[in-house]
Amino acid sequence: MLGFSGSARAATPPAQAQAPQAPAAEPATPRMPVTLQVNGQARPLEVDPRTTLLDALRERIGLTGSKKGCDHGQCGACTMIVNGRRINGCLTLAVMHQGAEITTIEGLGQPDALHPLQAAFVKHDGYQCGYCTPGQICSGVAVLAEIAAGIPSHATGDLTAPPELSESEIRERMSGNLCRCGAYSNIVEAMTEVAGHQTARGQA
Repeated sequence: MLGFSGSARAATPPAQAQAPQAPAAEPATPRMPVTLQVNGQARPLEVDPRTTLLDALRERIGLTGSKKGCDHGQCGACTMIVNGRRINGCLTLAVMHQGAEITTIEGLGQPDALHPLQAAFVKHDGYQCGYCTPGQICSGVAVLAEIAAGIPSHATGDLTAPPELSESEIRERMSGNLCRCGAYSNIVEAMTEVAGHQTARGQA
């Protein structure tokens, strides 16, 4: 067929649809070596540097006593003791604790050899569903050590004197550990009993 110019025009073939390109694979995050001293045992690992200490203990080592609750550092279910101080395992990275001394609930005691605070929790019914209990006990052990060391809290009235073992001190120091079952008064009783026994031994 002739066009307006009087010359024949070749039909232009439609553009061929191109096959969709697969997205380029992201480079794998390099693993980092770290050795954690967990409950008195060296545990060498290679982890993604973004791995939290809680996930390393639970998923890589198999110590599932420390619980993942909120995963935002708000409930205290993942509390563990690192170099003598209690921390939230979900808020810190495993690679930050090369060589650190880490104690989890498994390292405090076992069913046939309970830690005194574990036994007191059983005696005073300091748990109900039990989900928060490992963090409560680890935090409680560290709290009693803090009071014994004379470290003040927001509830300490006289900062020049050693803190007293009072209900207000215990409640303030344990306020970062939530119990949805509401066993707070029983937890205070358990901690008070253990602290009394420790004081009596210290005075003997």
